[in-house]
Order: sequence, then structure tokens, then C-alpha cells
Amino acid sequence: MAEFWFISAPLPGHLDWGGYLKTAQALQAIGERVLWISGPPVARAIAAAGLPFAAIPQTGWLWPLPPPPDLTSLPPEEAIHLRYSRALDTWLTEALIVPAVEALLALAETRGRPDAIVTDPFLAASALAAEALDVPLAVCGWPALPAPAEDALLPIQLTLAAEARERITRLARRFGVQGANFSQGPTPAVQSPHLHISYFSRYWHQSDPEILPQTQFVGGMPTPPQGDPPEWLQALEGAPLGLVTLGTVFTGDLGFLSWAAQALARIGLVPLVVLGRPLETGPKAELVAALPPGTRLLNWVDFDHVFPRLSVIVHHGGMGTTHAAVVHGLPQVVVPHAADQRGQARRVAQAKVGISLSALDVRQGRLLPGIRAVATDPGVRDTARKLAAEFARLGGPARAAALLQGLVSNR
Repeated sequence: MAEFWFISAPLPGHLDWGGYLKTAQALQAIGERVLWISGPPVARAIAAAGLPFAAIPQTGWLWPLPPPPDLTSLPPEEAIHLRYSRALDTWLTEALIVPAVEALLALAETRGRPDAIVTDPFLAASALAAEALDVPLAVCGWPALPAPAEDALLPIQLTLAAEARERITRLARRFGVQGANFSQGPTPAVQSPHLHISYFSRYWHQSDPEILPQTQFVGGMPTPPQGDPPEWLQALEGAPLGLVTLGTVFTGDLGFLSWAAQALARIGLVPLVVLGRPLETGPKAELVAALPPGTRLLNWVDFDHVFPRLSVIVHHGGMGTTHAAVVHGLPQVVVPHAADQRGQARRVAQAKVGISLSALDVRQGRLLPGIRAVATDPGVRDTARKLAAEFARLGGPARAAALLQGLVSNR
């Protein structure tokens, strides 16, 4: 029996990536020892999933970011530099990573070295700790990609990439390792030489660069719902539903939530607006006043109960939400707000299971016709169902668990 450490940032979205938490559950179900390591904010979610949990005071992930200055007051070049540097700091702030690695090494001293470390894609502390402990690293939720050509990068990207390499070099020196779990080239990232598990498919990444061979695509499938559906959902039995969400980070965009709900109501669907976290009284009252009659405003929903009932989903392109929509065969309208969400939005459109709209598109009134087109086109629904079937054939978390077992047994 092997022991696997699963390490994540202490945010709900970092438990998902399309199947990360479910992979840990699948490993435990086949008799392997699993320990989930993160910050205290996710302890309850891990306990609810039936997994052992170890809290560490720091994971190396910077969140929340310090409030930015008013970008409109900055020269364009300076504003772009600030955006990129803040993105770098979220995963590569040395002052946070050092105590995170030290916490992981101390944990190994008290309970013994694991057989493998499994990590969410953006935790530099996991990469360093795995090398320091001389155990293989597996990255869940992100494919291993080749380094981009330098001439394809903006000057600011090259500048910050050099800064990233310097930070990684200092961290590696601090812990007496080589940095073997980071990619080489102009834009370093956490990259296992052994195994990356993506919960999507190779087809989903059809327009991306050639993906490195340590990547395995396992797709996924819906999880059968547990227990009875919530009462509010039972009360809507037979009603056509559409869901709007911006995940757990961008819930302040109340205008978008209300516009999308109005559009869903206009095409005859009952809008479900999912906030991802509670709103303060004032903003919540403001949002409620802007929603169409009959809207259900919810802090969160059980995907397993709700997604099979949906006709369409309007969202931000977060990886977990996008994956859930794919495996349930749902047409999607994606309005990305940041980071990898733009890539997910592009892939939704390329796979012909929905459309991608920009914030400018929304402001120019294209949200309603976009939602109407996606929700009422039988071709989109048929394509979405075929893609869901492809994902299911790849094996999902059970296949991911088998790959992790193979990683340990092959050493």
C-alpha cells in the first residue's frame, strides 16, 4: 500500500480542476493511503469528501491579491506590467513558498516520506518538496506543454520570465535541489517529468501546441447524485432551467449576473444565479432588485443534482465549471474574466459546444442573442452530448488513480 500526498491551495476551485478531489477518493477506494494537505479553509470540504486532512499554515499560493491601484490612472505599459507581475506573484512569491516547503518537509519528518506527491498545477512548493524528498511528482489538472518560442512573447513576458527563473533558482538553491520539477525555456512553470493528468481530452486541446508525452488525458463523467435533490430544485420539477455563475472569485460583477439572468428569462428559462459565496447585504439587495421574477439566487449548488436539469449554462470559463458542463453535455456561453478562462472559452467554441463572448460583446448587447442561439440549436446540444461521451470513454478519476498507482509501482 502506497501513500499519496495531494496538495492544493486553500481555495475551493483548487480542489477540482475537473476531477482532482475525485481522483484522491478513487485512490482511497482501491486501498491506497491518501492524505490531503492544504490550508484550514478547505478542511471541511476535504472531511466531507471522506479524506484524511493535514493543515499547513502556508501553501505558497498568494490569495487574496493585494488590491490593485486604479489601472486607468496608469500608462498602458505600466498597467500591463502590473497585471503580469501580479499573476506571477500568485504562484511564485518566495516569502510564501519557503515556509510552505518547510511545512511539507516537517510533515515528512513526523509521519514519514510519501511515495508520491500529487499537486494542483500552480504550487511551486509541491514541486520543490517532491524533489527534496526524492519522490515523484504528479500534476493534476493541467497538461505538460512545450516551452513557447521567445519571439512569440511580449517584452513584458520575457522580462517577468527572467524574474521567474531567478526566483526558482534561488528557491532551488535554498532547498539544495536542481529545480527538476519546473519547465525549462522562457516561461517556467511547475512541470513534472513523470506524469501530468488532464481531465479533458486531446481533442479538447486541438489547437494547442504539441502536448508533452508525460500528459495523460482521462476525461470524466457525471457523478451520480447523493441523497434527495434540494427542496428548491424539487419545486421546479419540469421547469426548463438555465444557470449563471462566475465561480467564487468574480462574484462582484453583479451587472453581468443580472444581464445573463434577464437573457435566460427572455428565452423562457428559469434563471439560477449561483454566487459561489455569500454576498454582503447591500450588494445582495442590489442584485436581487435587478434579477427577473422567478430567479433563484443561490450561494452554491450541487452540480450532480442540478446540471442534469439544465438547458444551458452561462459562466466565466473556470476549469471546474467548464469540465462539469462538458461531462453533462451542456451547451455553454463563456465570458472569460481572467487567466486560463480565456483558453477554456476558446476551446468551448472550437469544440462547437458553445460560444465565447468578450466583456465588450456583453456591453454591446450580444449576450441575449448568443444565449438564445446556443440554447435553442439542436446541433450544439448533439455535439455537446458526443463530447461528453468521449470524455466518459477516457475513464475519469478511476483511470487517473490507476495512472498514479503505476507511477509508484514503476519506480
